[in-house]
Amino acid sequence: MNRALSIVLLFLLAGCVRFHPKPMSAVRSAEDFDRRTLASDGLRHFFETNHQTWPLKAWDLNALTLAGFYYHPDLDVARAKWRGAAAAITTAGERPNPSVSLSPAYDTTTPPPWILGLSFDIPIETAGKRGHRIRQAKHLLEAARLNLAATAWQVRSRVRHSLLELYAAHEIQSALKEQAEAQAKVAGFLEKQLEAGAVSPVELTQARINLSNSRLTLLDAQRQEAEARVQMADSIGVPAGAMEGIELSFGGLDQFPMELTTAEARRTAALNRTDILAALAEYAASQAALQLEIAKQYPDLHIGPGYQLDQTDNKWSLGATLTLPILNQNRGAVAEAMAHREEAAAKFVSVQAKALGEIDRAVAGYRLAREQAVTVESLLAEVRKRQETAKAMFEAGEVDALSVANAQVEFSVGALARVTSILRAQQSLAGLEDAVQSPLSLNVSAPGWEKNPREKPQTPNSKLQ
Repeated sequence: MNRALSIVLLFLLAGCVRFHPKPMSAVRSAEDFDRRTLASDGLRHFFETNHQTWPLKAWDLNALTLAGFYYHPDLDVARAKWRGAAAAITTAGERPNPSVSLSPAYDTTTPPPWILGLSFDIPIETAGKRGHRIRQAKHLLEAARLNLAATAWQVRSRVRHSLLELYAAHEIQSALKEQAEAQAKVAGFLEKQLEAGAVSPVELTQARINLSNSRLTLLDAQRQEAEARVQMADSIGVPAGAMEGIELSFGGLDQFPMELTTAEARRTAALNRTDILAALAEYAASQAALQLEIAKQYPDLHIGPGYQLDQTDNKWSLGATLTLPILNQNRGAVAEAMAHREEAAAKFVSVQAKALGEIDRAVAGYRLAREQAVTVESLLAEVRKRQETAKAMFEAGEVDALSVANAQVEFSVGALARVTSILRAQQSLAGLEDAVQSPLSLNVSAPGWEKNPREKPQTPNSKLQ
């Protein structure tokens, strides 16, 4: 009997998962992060898997977003939580193990003295408790998957914001350079006219002040571009040095999709907003949890077969144990589960109401910002006509060069206002996309959120660690 028990014990221990240490080092982790680039073989394979061309001549929003999907550590955290939720399904589906009890005895009065007793306890769950646990775990897994998708959307949103900041800095610098050149011409003409006594020193001083302000604003725009590049690296999940030598494409950032109605935006959000869908999954999990606590009111059955070698006599027994729900009928746990279900329902209503409010504000803000951009564009067209008229009159000898320079300054101011209006409209568009959690201008997808693209595929013989 001892030999048989030893064999059974060794067999059970052989199926256990063994611990494999995975030490972490802050220094090594920082070194690995600093080695990240936008030209790695792993990133190339990820792009090819998602049907993106490689190598890239210029990195647009789609390409930068895919790089963020590949590198950003927030997705690693969300994937780890999803794996924990996936493992919880296995835990929920596990059946309770039987137990064995060995109770030897010694009789000092009658030989042979040894009495060997062996009994088993085989638990049998009732009222479908295992099924309720599995349903609850599956709903929580769906919520974790949706939270992973929400994290991916946040990565895309931050990448879009950083690219928009870079686009704004680039366009503002271009407009400010033209403005500074035009103001320098105005100041030069006024200096000549001041020498001839045609203008007062006040006019020249004001022109020089305007020129200095434009140059200071240009320096500030250059600073903003440098900071935006660092912000872009952070949005992707790479060191700032990885952005050096990377040519960016701002295609599509000066265009606007057709205006969405509030009803269309709400319908799109109902299909795409992961926080709403996750709240629904959490409510379904609370429903399953309540069903589980109600099922626990019914006691489990324990079957206890036994064997006893009583001084050469073989004795067999069969027992059954059932907890009597007299003093405790699990009413407290049921009440807690009901309260948790009400909390999940209230959370869903709160999340939905917040989402609808965000959508209403985003639609209204985008509509006004888009109208403002159209208005500024028409005004800039009028200013361009006046500039062309001034040039034509100068060629005809009707006005002097100072008038042409002033017209150029006026046009550069209008161009700067156009850039500002486009930036505001694009920010409003980004807010609308965040509200519905769906790209309205550019689209990118990366299937298989649950898999880390930087991990090597495991072989069938890989063991759990």
